[in-house]
Amino acid sequence: MKIEFPAARHMPQQRRLWQEAFGDTDAFLDSFYRSAYAPDRCRCVLIGDEIAAILYWIDCELDTHKLAYLYAVVTHPAHRGKGLCRKLIEDTHQLLASRGYAGAVLVPQKESLRCMYAGMGYESFGGLEEYSCSAGNITVPVRAIGPAEFAALRRKLAPTGTVIQEGAGLAFLAQQLQFYAGDDFLLAAYGEKDTLSGVELLGNPNAAPGILNALGFARGNFRVPGTKMPFAMFHPLSNHIRTPDYLGFAFD
Repeated sequence: MKIEFPAARHMPQQRRLWQEAFGDTDAFLDSFYRSAYAPDRCRCVLIGDEIAAILYWIDCELDTHKLAYLYAVVTHPAHRGKGLCRKLIEDTHQLLASRGYAGAVLVPQKESLRCMYAGMGYESFGGLEEYSCSAGNITVPVRAIGPAEFAALRRKLAPTGTVIQEGAGLAFLAQQLQFYAGDDFLLAAYGEKDTLSGVELLGNPNAAPGILNALGFARGNFRVPGTKMPFAMFHPLSNHIRTPDYLGFAFD
């Protein structure tokens, strides 16, 4: 067993293991590998030349400190229960610290994983609230914006202690989402049929019915910063970093 960066020959295994674990489409994977992937931001456990476990990370920051958002962590079904995930994450922590990262964040898919990561020293932080509404009778001004303007406005509207997700992470999000701004809100969302899914709504949450009306959707589901839903987890890799207060985007 060895833990290494993947080689080009491992790409078919990477894609196959990802799809078996998460069920994502080829188009989604193409988007990820095109915009957010780099071999030196990926570590895998190799048994022989077969991938037994793998993780990726995307750079982000908090208070000018560099963080790694660990993403798509998975162990091959044939190798589960052997502690490979723990060894992989511990090795990755050491590598990240040697590269000057101050901490790592991740978003567990289910409560059992949250407990597992807590056992590795991660602690939950921040949270989200979700709500649904129908289009209102009033239309609020909404304009589509690009990733650069979205990033600049998000730094102003996001809560104090927000993890800044730009660079490759924002490039990946921009292929999945549309960005909108109004007089007192900022929205990242995608639409399906008559429903708008607001992955993040910052600013005035009461603008949601008017946003739906303006964009031509009958109903919407929105995520806003809050405390009701546990979300991200954090592990410090430096004594000079504080726990974040809010993450915002899971790359799901």
